[in-house]
Amino acid sequence: MREEQIEKLRGVVRDCVSKHLYSSAIFFADKVAAVTSDPADIYMQAQALYLGRHYRRAFHLLNASQIVLRDLRFRYLAAKCLEELKEWDQCLLMLGDAKVDEHGNITDTKDYNSMYLDKDGEDREINIISAICFLRGKAYEALENRAQARLWYKAAIRADPLCYEALECLIEGHMLTCEEGTDLSIGDKCKFEFEPPKYDLDKHIILLEKDPFHLKCTLVHLAAAMELGHSNELYLMACNLVKDYPQKALSWFAVGCYYYCIKKYDQSRRYFSKATSLDGTFAPGWIGYGNAYSAQEEGDQAMSAYRTAARLFPGCHLPTLYIGMEYMRTHSFKLAEQVIIVSQVQNVPIHCFALCFSCNDMKFVFSTAPKASSFIHPVHLSKGKLHSVFMQAQIVCPSDPLVYNELGVVAYHMKEYKKAVWWFEKTLAHVPSSLSEMWEPTVVNLAHALRKLKRYNEAIIYYEKALALSTRSLSTYAGLAYTYHLQALWIKSDDQFCTEMLTLALSDECRLGIDPKVETIRSQLFT
Repeated sequence: MREEQIEKLRGVVRDCVSKHLYSSAIFFADKVAAVTSDPADIYMQAQALYLGRHYRRAFHLLNASQIVLRDLRFRYLAAKCLEELKEWDQCLLMLGDAKVDEHGNITDTKDYNSMYLDKDGEDREINIISAICFLRGKAYEALENRAQARLWYKAAIRADPLCYEALECLIEGHMLTCEEGTDLSIGDKCKFEFEPPKYDLDKHIILLEKDPFHLKCTLVHLAAAMELGHSNELYLMACNLVKDYPQKALSWFAVGCYYYCIKKYDQSRRYFSKATSLDGTFAPGWIGYGNAYSAQEEGDQAMSAYRTAARLFPGCHLPTLYIGMEYMRTHSFKLAEQVIIVSQVQNVPIHCFALCFSCNDMKFVFSTAPKASSFIHPVHLSKGKLHSVFMQAQIVCPSDPLVYNELGVVAYHMKEYKKAVWWFEKTLAHVPSSLSEMWEPTVVNLAHALRKLKRYNEAIIYYEKALALSTRSLSTYAGLAYTYHLQALWIKSDDQFCTEMLTLALSDECRLGIDPKVETIRSQLFT
């Protein structure tokens, strides 16, 4: 066969690949490789087989060639075949021996000193070393060695900052600490800087209208719908996602969000669990799973889910924050505070969630979580333990106002009212937009703390602000009335009318019995 005919057939193979006619590409590539035995034609045949999903056949062809261990493209494609076959240990063996340090620098490159056939394409391609490092990271992650996976993803970015897949895995997998995430430098070629994103619901709606299948935006929208209690919208989104993406964890997570929103926690837990079984690295699924247990006050199971999430996603502060919330239910205040502060330092992406709902790519507050302590809840943990939990959360994410609110609640329970006021004020200072009803509990918390410090005028101002945000809060009305009463007695301790009214109220309570709801509010006000 003449050279011009062979070149024409090569063009036919390339055209078949571009038109996704893989069976045709495999047929003609086989004829070209049989005639020439050229390594480039063998590679073209293997690539056609790979694209046609004949992974075992493609691997056999590459492995049988004499060049597989000498050319990086052959080795990489063979490893990709093993990836598709889920043979992760063999995939790592094919990629060869190499070591990487904590900063993502490859320290042993003897297996990468192979030749590379397509030298002309190097300037317009992703560096082959970067692709190999990324694939090695995926293999380690599949083998549940996330520490090594993290190092190899960093190595992939260092080898070529244009390797977006590696960056995406680091961010979505919450593998970067705050320090690493805010300033990820890659040699002299590029520098990535991450900042907590500001979410605008209207902009997300516009984006979803233009691209209704943008899954990362869909996750944020799910969180917003969850926070706003839009159960009908959640139902429609969940139905569409399950229909279009039945194998995606996000789809079943959306179903779980719908059931959580309508307070059917058993069903929501089932679907959050299904999301984590489809993708064990899907952080919102683990947090939603824990929140569903927490909503039913099944603390041990909730803590187990949160601890799993904290272990899998060291760059995400939400699992630690929710561990602190669970500790608060058992009065371990000191431990909770430390855990929350540590989580505050991690300020990482969450695509993950508006769980609280609050993922860099980004961070959001996802409300499947137990709601922020609306008024100073009575809780049950060693005060020391609770304090340390919330301290950890604060270290991970210093910009999440929910973290500061929980630290204020802990300080209040520890009778450190000045510190509580400081935390609650810091909470309100970190709210990214004007106050909404979601933050009414924090305003009430601040008023309670000010009342404890006998700063009655300031307390009254914040109670009234809380009533402007929500007019149906029994706790706020009770707190405001009690503050006025205390203010009156503070001005004149022997005032006969105030004393008589208090005596009358107490005698009515003794005579008529105590309404459980009133007793709850009373315990919040008088403790």
